[in-house]
Formats: sequence, C-alpha cells, structure tokens
Amino acid sequence: MISLPYHHKTRGSSLMIVLVVVVIVSLGAYTFSELMFTHNETATLSSQNIQAKWLVDAGIDTARIHLLQNHELRMSAGGDYDNRNVFQAINVIPDTNPNLTGNFTIIAPAIDSDGFIAGYRYGLEDESSRLNLNALVIADTYADNGGREMLMALPGMTVDIADAIMDWIDDDDETREFGAEFDYYQSLGSPYEPNNGPFNTVEELLLVRGVTPEMLYGADINRNGQIDTHEEPARQRVQEILSIANSTSGDEVLNTGSLDRGWSAYLTLYSQENNLNINGEPRINLNSSDLQTLHQDLSSVFDPAVANFIILYRQGYEIVDEPQTDGLPQPASAVEIDFLREPEREITQVLELIGKQILWEPDLIDDEPIDILPAYPLDISLANTLDRLMDNASTSSNPTIPGRLNINQAPRLLLQGVPGLDDELIDFILQTRSIDPYQDQQNYYRHETWLLKQSGISFLLGGVPFTLEDMKALQPFICGGGSVFRAQIIGYYEGGTASARGEVVIDATTVTPRILLWRDLSHLGRGYPLDVLGLQYAGNDQTVLPSIQ
Repeated sequence: MISLPYHHKTRGSSLMIVLVVVVIVSLGAYTFSELMFTHNETATLSSQNIQAKWLVDAGIDTARIHLLQNHELRMSAGGDYDNRNVFQAINVIPDTNPNLTGNFTIIAPAIDSDGFIAGYRYGLEDESSRLNLNALVIADTYADNGGREMLMALPGMTVDIADAIMDWIDDDDETREFGAEFDYYQSLGSPYEPNNGPFNTVEELLLVRGVTPEMLYGADINRNGQIDTHEEPARQRVQEILSIANSTSGDEVLNTGSLDRGWSAYLTLYSQENNLNINGEPRINLNSSDLQTLHQDLSSVFDPAVANFIILYRQGYEIVDEPQTDGLPQPASAVEIDFLREPEREITQVLELIGKQILWEPDLIDDEPIDILPAYPLDISLANTLDRLMDNASTSSNPTIPGRLNINQAPRLLLQGVPGLDDELIDFILQTRSIDPYQDQQNYYRHETWLLKQSGISFLLGGVPFTLEDMKALQPFICGGGSVFRAQIIGYYEGGTASARGEVVIDATTVTPRILLWRDLSHLGRGYPLDVLGLQYAGNDQTVLPSIQ
C-alpha cells in the first residue's frame, strides 16, 4: 500500500472545504437574489395597488370635468350615457409593457329596449333613473299612498314593508295601515327609534321592519351588474326569499321581477334636476311678485302675446271656456298691461297655462271687454311651442327640483310604480323614448312633456286616451333627465397585476360638480374582465398575467 505524503492529504481536504464553501456561498447568493426579487415584486405590486387607487381618482376628476361643461358641450364630446372615447380604457400611465400600463374605465349597467337591465356601457348613470327614497313623502301629497305605490314596484316588496318605510321617513308617530312606528321599534330586544325624517344612507333601510340584507343587496355580491358563477348560491337564496314574499303577499305584490341586484341598485337619496334652461340660465319664475320685472324677463324669451297673457293670468282675470263677447278674440298683445294691478293668482304647474283663455275687462267704463286668445292653444301647434315654454319657465325660483324619475332611462320595473302609468303607457314610453341624450340631437326628449307632444295633444295608446290632464297628473313624478350622476370607476393595469374600484355620486347642480358619495369597492375585486374594461397596449401576442376579477 502506497501512502501519500501528509501535505497532499491536506491539500485535498482544503479543496473539499473550498468547494463546500463555494456551494454554501452560491446558495446564499441565490437565496438572497430570490429574496430581493420577491421583495422587488412585492414593492412593485404594492406601488401599483396604490397607483390603481390614483387611477380611480383620475376617473373621478375626469367625470367631474366632463360634468362641468354645459349640455351642448357634453353632447358634442359624445355625451354621458355611452361614450367610449371619454370613459373607456383611458390611459394614465403609458408604457409599452402592459404590466406597467395603467388605465381607468367608467362603467354602468345598460337598459335594453324592453326596459330591463342588460349588459353594460361606458358612461355615467343618471341618478334620476333611480327611485329617490326621500322624495316618497312628496309623492304622498300628489296621490293617495303615492309613496307606497312607487315602492311596490320593487321586486319582493310587500305593503307591510312599504308602509314601514313610509312610517320611517314621515314626520309623525301615527302608524300607517300596514306600517311600524315608535312602539314597534321600542318593543325590540335592542330598542331604537325610527328616524321620522329623511334617510341618511340607503343602508339605513336595514333598520326598517322587514328589510333584510338579501332584499337590499341581492345576489350580485361584487356589484358588477351580473350574476357570476360564484354568486349562484346567493342567487338561489334570494330567489327563495322572493318566492316566499310573493306567495305570502298574494295580489299585494306589484312586481315579481328579479332580485339579483337587490333594491339598492334601484334606490337613491340624491336625484334632482337643475332648474335651468338648456343654456344653463335660470328659468323664469312665473310666480314672481314683481309683475313688471316678470314681464321684462318674459319678453326677452317669449313673444309679446305670451308675456302679456301670463301677466293677465297672474292678475286674476276670469278664465273662460268659450268667448264671452261678440267681438273677435284677440291675442294678449292687443292689451296694454296695467302693472299697478297686483297679482291674484299663482301658477301651480307650467302646464296650467295650456288651453286657457281669459276675459279681459278694462278698468275704464268706456272700454269694452275683450276675449283673449290662449297663449298656448290646445291643438297640434303646441308640439312646436311646448319645449320653449318648458325650458324657460318654472313655477319656483328654487335652483333644483328634487326626486322625480327620469322616464327616458328608468328601468321598466320602476316605471311600473309611477302613479298614473299603466302598462300600455309604459310600453309606449319604452318603445318611443331615447335612452341616450347624445342620440337626441334635437333635444326632443329633454322634457317629460314629450309624452304630450308625441302625437299632438291627444293620442291613443291601445284605445286608451292620453290627455293634458293625464300629463298634469304625471308631471310631479317624472322628468326627462336629472343633474346628479353616479359613476363606478375601475383603475387597473393591463397586465392584470393590480386594480382598484370606486363608486361616486356627483352633483352637477352646483357651479363646480361636487362629490356627494364616495365608496371604495376595491375589496370586491376588479369585477370585470380586462377585455371588457379595455386594453390600449396589451395584444394577443403579449402575456397578460392572471388576476382575480
């Protein structure tokens, strides 16, 4: 046996030690580099999550700037309802790498031609297309149990719950026929008092007797306007509740539609309209006490016959159904106005002027009475003059009109609850209306009175006449469009690495549109596929990282 010298053994051992050290150092370096890479990815993702919220803020600012413009400028830019150029995939953080490209999209539920929620669009949601809870008490002043009737349009609503809601917001402690007041809430295990005033949030409904989370929120857990696969169990539960409500209420249930989106998708506290004309100028208050100034204002917009007629009408001259003198009726411009005569009559509705004729009796004995022709005769010519009247005249100087329902965009479900709207008239509205104001370049549907002028003063809907009196009865409940808007904004990276979602209600009745409600919906996920939100840079040949919707 040959023995190696000692120094050769030492050299071999040293080599092994060196190799082990190299391996350990290499593994340490690899682990360190992996750790740094992971930290870098985490830092990048964290940064993108923060930036995604800024993308949502960019969307909010874009919506506010859009609403800062007057009606004409907004329509020339594509409008509010479905405008891909302004609201879809708007790039804020440009980069050729889709994983680093940040956009925002503003998305809203679409309404099909039958008045049902179907799909989505890129734009703002008119808050007046929802039912205003706090305006229900006003509805009671125009129709017997008007508030209850409007609530009964909601799927699964019963008279017990509807009356309990009305008791919650009215200012007394008198229990309605099927309602609940102070005594009921005090008898609960954890007693509390009803509000007896306006709702502060839609979620406050959960305090009202009979209202459950399933009714309020439905099965659309992630608030994207549709039922996804993971929401099917919730849908089944909601359908069971709806079936029970319908079976126990019998004929008292007005609408048996879907509860998928819950009541909250149809309710608001914020809807109102600007009391302005199409140019953004205040409408003329026909009930002004200064008749001379009122006449000047009217003369700047209307012809002399109209301006004089309104002053004579306010001064209380007799309203007649047919001529009272032997002479030919004259336009009001033939009469010299005596501005020293005080107003004796107020106008409750602008439509009150239509078809009215008056008998002018002079103060001087030697002058003869004159039959004054209507300023707005009840004939086919009204279709050409009604819009000018509606756009420039009002019965109040209030800057806004609260709570009416936009018949051009409201779903069928809510139209069914408007007092005075029967199924035939609802079908006519759905078949005739223009949902998108951008498509209505002539502003034909700007005012709710398009119903009146559509076929002149009286038209037949399946044999049912629609008259001026019908329009007067409907007007307190309906409008042609509102001035407060809801926006759901998704900020996202095209690679799917990060996203954020928010919901805002923006009040455009003020000089600078202001935010009335802001909610962070990021915890509900992105909600929509990336191809729906829009991709500016990512293509089929580029890898898009998967992410939770």
